Amino acid sequence: MMVGTKEAAQLLRICVQRVRELIYEGRIKGAKKVGRFWQIPINGTKPKVKKGSRGPKGNWNSRVRTETIIHVNQNRIRTNRTQGKNQPVIRVQRGSRVRHYHAVEVEGRCQVVYQKKPLSCGACAWLKVEPHVKVTPCSPSKKSNKSEVCSTA
Repeated sequence: MMVGTKEAAQLLRICVQRVRELIYEGRIKGAKKVGRFWQIPINGTKPKVKKGSRGPKGNWNSRVRTETIIHVNQNRIRTNRTQGKNQPVIRVQRGSRVRHYHAVEVEGRCQVVYQKKPLSCGACAWLKVEPHVKVTPCSPSKKSNKSEVCSTA
């Protein structure tokens, strides 16, 4: 997968100008210029940066962020239907932290995944969201019947 300098800066948790400096120094492996823009390959979860010869150690390897998994909890849907409850059914898991919501908004790219082997929670289909993509909870509008229930102000 290829990203631009802005996305690479977010993944490495450094500024865009520093990413450009690393590219000019030849320290980001596989970076190439296409037209006016840089294309940087992602190895795993972030671009591969060669070690520098001077100065303090970089901080871009200090913390590995995990992807976010979003799926609909069928057990909660059944419980809501049979017992007349209104529990949130959308399960959002980032690392070991799990939260439940009525509605969420994904502000970036995500991937729909189906596998025969389910996750530990039993889900066979889910959304896989990259670590740098923001997932925000929002409340569904009771007045609107539209599919878009989240809006950014």
